[in-house]
Amino acid sequence: MLSDQPDWKSLRNRFPIFKSKTYINSCSYGALSTEVETAFQTYLNDRHAHGSDWYNWVEHNELLRNEFAKLFNATPDEIAVTTSASAGINAVASSLDFTGSRNKVVVTELEFPTNSQIWFAQQPRGAKVVRVGADENKTLIERLSEVIDDTTLIVAVTHVCYRNGEKLDIKAIRDLARKHGALIMIDGYQAIGTMELDLKNLDIDFYVCGSLKYLLSTAGVAFLYANKDTVNLNPPTHTGWFAQKDIHAMDDTQYNPSDTARRFESGTPPVPNIYACRAGLSIIKDISLKSIEARISDLTGSIVSRALNAGYKLSTPQDPKRRGAMVAIKSTDEHALVSELDEYDIVSSCRDGNLRLSPHFYNTEEDIAKVFDILSKSKFMR
Repeated sequence: MLSDQPDWKSLRNRFPIFKSKTYINSCSYGALSTEVETAFQTYLNDRHAHGSDWYNWVEHNELLRNEFAKLFNATPDEIAVTTSASAGINAVASSLDFTGSRNKVVVTELEFPTNSQIWFAQQPRGAKVVRVGADENKTLIERLSEVIDDTTLIVAVTHVCYRNGEKLDIKAIRDLARKHGALIMIDGYQAIGTMELDLKNLDIDFYVCGSLKYLLSTAGVAFLYANKDTVNLNPPTHTGWFAQKDIHAMDDTQYNPSDTARRFESGTPPVPNIYACRAGLSIIKDISLKSIEARISDLTGSIVSRALNAGYKLSTPQDPKRRGAMVAIKSTDEHALVSELDEYDIVSSCRDGNLRLSPHFYNTEEDIAKVFDILSKSKFMR
């Protein structure tokens, strides 16, 4: 091991689940660290000590906003702290006008359901939703180029597919959207925390994600990035008191949204989860996204190699540049296979006929070897 590499063994020891389980399911939920557990207790201690402490809690929210911005190269005014990716997408959707000739929304078959469902929910408001499906004779970019045109209002696609781990070429999709004057929104839930991400350099309009997977925190906290050049197009109608220009004004006579990305926030934030999210981000920051990306690349490469050597069929692209932190392997009964692995204290998950194996920096080659030892004996891999 190179001297400048993180001490992966020591880091792994901060996640108690590895004392009893082989946890390789970060695409579903990140493993719980002692730091995040302590953060929850800190919130409880503060609550016992102070009871109501709103100015402190609002400050935690602002600190989290700044930490998201710094880690992913944005400005704090471009970050809305939300309760879920769905909340962020809904807020953006509510700000768009579908009544004109530019009313098309383009999604793909690779989306997590909420991304498509929210846009289909805009159809009564005039949205024309086009879902791009598979075509073995054409690339995704070629298929998108056939439907993105001057009537397209927004292109809303995933960064990494939750079913098979496919990583999309975001810059190529961005350029295609820009060519036709369309907005672009990226769902980064399966990408955030697994790779270096420079939102300014990515040059998109919106990026949504949450903290419960590779950001090592918990459900109930997410963020929406809104590019400073896009943020003030229209005020959202999906709103709340934390979206106002002055949340302490308590003005019930008007709607006065913030001029920043805060306009996409809504009501009272999930204070305990914000404590936890800040603790998870601290771990990511201390290791660095560059080191985490390299570590995950090595581990997913090992999974792909072992799967191919065993003769298994991959649903994930073999090209490292086209896959995220999850590898999906075809199974004859993926639900039964997940249950079988659980009997051996291996925590995994499945989607769409695939076993999903999703390592984070805390996983090891020994974890992967244990998984494949069980797979080699399983009737659900034949």
